[in-house]
Amino acid sequence: MDFDAITNFIKKTFHTETFLPLHEPRFIGNEKNYLNECIDSTFVSSVGPFVDRFEKEFATYVGSKYAVATVNGTAALHISLLLAGVEQGNEVITQPLTFIATANAISYIGAKPVFVDVDRDTMGLSPESLKTFLETHCNIVDNRCINTTTQKVIKACVPMHTFGHPCRIDEIKVLCDQWHITLVEDAAESLGSTYKERHTGTFGILGAFSFNGNKIITSGGGGVIVTDNEQLAARAKHLTTTAKTPHRWEYVHDEIGYNYRLPNINAALLCAQMETLDLFLENKRLLTNEYGSFFDTTPINHVREPINARSNYWLQTLILNNKDEQEAFLAYTNDHGVMTRPIWRLMNKLEMFKECQCSDLSNALWLEERVVNIPSGVRL
Repeated sequence: MDFDAITNFIKKTFHTETFLPLHEPRFIGNEKNYLNECIDSTFVSSVGPFVDRFEKEFATYVGSKYAVATVNGTAALHISLLLAGVEQGNEVITQPLTFIATANAISYIGAKPVFVDVDRDTMGLSPESLKTFLETHCNIVDNRCINTTTQKVIKACVPMHTFGHPCRIDEIKVLCDQWHITLVEDAAESLGSTYKERHTGTFGILGAFSFNGNKIITSGGGGVIVTDNEQLAARAKHLTTTAKTPHRWEYVHDEIGYNYRLPNINAALLCAQMETLDLFLENKRLLTNEYGSFFDTTPINHVREPINARSNYWLQTLILNNKDEQEAFLAYTNDHGVMTRPIWRLMNKLEMFKECQCSDLSNALWLEERVVNIPSGVRL
């Protein structure tokens, strides 16, 4: 395979001969104006008009009734799981092919991940694998899903929309409802992605998004919880604000809370970024088409959006032929000024999660040995 031709094409696509990062942020709108406004107001911490504005605008954009901004996406997922009723000793089904934050958030509560295989086309949790696991290992007792292998309650399921490609989330929701499992979506990577014309993150009772520095829009960090449930939204805001009871001057906290609220200065960045989001999404779709025209003439599989889905194409993804080719590609491109990376090490291979129960993970293993991400940022 001609790695030199691929590297040169990628650089040409981004009009650069210098080092090309995987996904750098773009600030081309009102970011500086809103930051100055925030600084001049002195409201730079967790209270301020930009936080309120961002939450309203984000909820409207994804089609949820409520949005609660958090300091990062992991915090959003952690609180979402708490709100879903996950407790210490419970189990939570998720996919092994995901960023560490998914499994970490489960572990923060003292719950344990159970890893179920993904689909090759979406790289997200497989409904068929989920169905097989539930029918093989679970029973419903007193309206609770019991894992007959561990005798633990499976309280929630957390699918992740990998690289912005929606998984078959409607089928997963049907299974969760049948088995009395609460669906919480890890939509960290999928802002701007829809499945059957419905935005990701809104199929479950709660959804969590991320605005880390490498996401489509960013505030340096940042996250958000979305839900249609008014009580859950109010409780999310309470828990993320250290569980402080409202009072003009007294400090009274009625339970253990978390200092997870998004600062106003970060929200100012996000308000500006939301104004350019549609432009970013259009730009990334054009990049997808250019990459597609090139890679369709090669033996490399360039991943496109799944059926019934519209992907944000957060990270452009290639599937190579085998592990040796993957390693050779990564070495050559990174040595020649083009940042590329493999998909994550499977969660069940990490020391912290190696004892977790797993289904057959053939697809996840297959993808782990072949997937690479190539530069995917918005081109100016």
